[in-house]
Amino acid sequence: MTTRTHRPRRTALAVLAVVALLGAAACSDGGDDEATTEEGLEPVTVVLEWSPNTNHSGVYLAQAEGWYADAGLDVEVVEPGDAGSLQVLGSGQADVAFTVQEELVPARAEGVPAVGIGAVIEHNTSSLLSLAEDGISRPADLAGHRYGGFGGQLETELIERMVECDGGDPGEVEMTEVGEADYRLGLTRDQYDAVWIFDAWDGIRLGEVEGLDTETIPFTDHEDCIPDWYTPMLATSEEELDQRPEVLADFMEVTARGYREAMADPEASADALLAAVPDLDPDLVERSSEYLSTRYAEDPEQWGLMTEERWTDFVAFLVDAGLIEEPIDVDAAYTNELLPQG
Repeated sequence: MTTRTHRPRRTALAVLAVVALLGAAACSDGGDDEATTEEGLEPVTVVLEWSPNTNHSGVYLAQAEGWYADAGLDVEVVEPGDAGSLQVLGSGQADVAFTVQEELVPARAEGVPAVGIGAVIEHNTSSLLSLAEDGISRPADLAGHRYGGFGGQLETELIERMVECDGGDPGEVEMTEVGEADYRLGLTRDQYDAVWIFDAWDGIRLGEVEGLDTETIPFTDHEDCIPDWYTPMLATSEEELDQRPEVLADFMEVTARGYREAMADPEASADALLAAVPDLDPDLVERSSEYLSTRYAEDPEQWGLMTEERWTDFVAFLVDAGLIEEPIDVDAAYTNELLPQG
């Protein structure tokens, strides 16, 4: 089973690298992306934001069923390696990227022409996870405990706001930088007491598959303190959007079909992902597919739609927290027009 089970929190340096690459790409001639294959299919390269997991099931399912080819598309899925997905997109090596709103917004604030084109999951499925024995059942309980994370500004701001909003003292939370760690070992060896996890993956892996007695604090239970935001989401570049809107619209139509089918038949989506990535844990994938089948979207026919309010609220949060200097142009940062219902 792959050990790369959670995403990194990108730093400001990573955003600046994206700026440089996208700036260079904007000066290029676009390469061979527009050429069709020998079969007459339009090539579309999709870069993941991390290693393959159930967030990506709609794409893998559509690919397994041959729906992309039926729509005239030759879709290739690649991993980003050590680079972020927006860097791969910006270098011209991908046409569509899985990314997260907490990375795309700061990137656009630095001039990166990346555009959100669809929400993969309708609401944030992040939580703080701890061992039940530590008694951390609400944000205020973090006072006097250690939070283990990547040390990013966003993490710090979220933790401090949640704790203070819940009546606790954020100054009593010890912030421990752990980087890319095995959370099970870190928690059970008492190296830290709480971590930020994604419920559909590490939440299920630690609590259900590996049998730890855990407690979680879902971010969406505290929207009076912090915003909801899109993580993960799909994005493209302004150049790609300008040059190949029809191809992107075809891609998003088939992708929406893939996620609708993943909602209706989570077993089929699990099978498609495992067939493409056989080293994943089948038990974890099956449980995660079932969990996400009710969370990709409340209404399957509305999968992918994003709201101006959600974008505006998240941007305002980042400005207020000092994570970006000025609000970005939200209208230019995302579009629903490539979605079937858009």
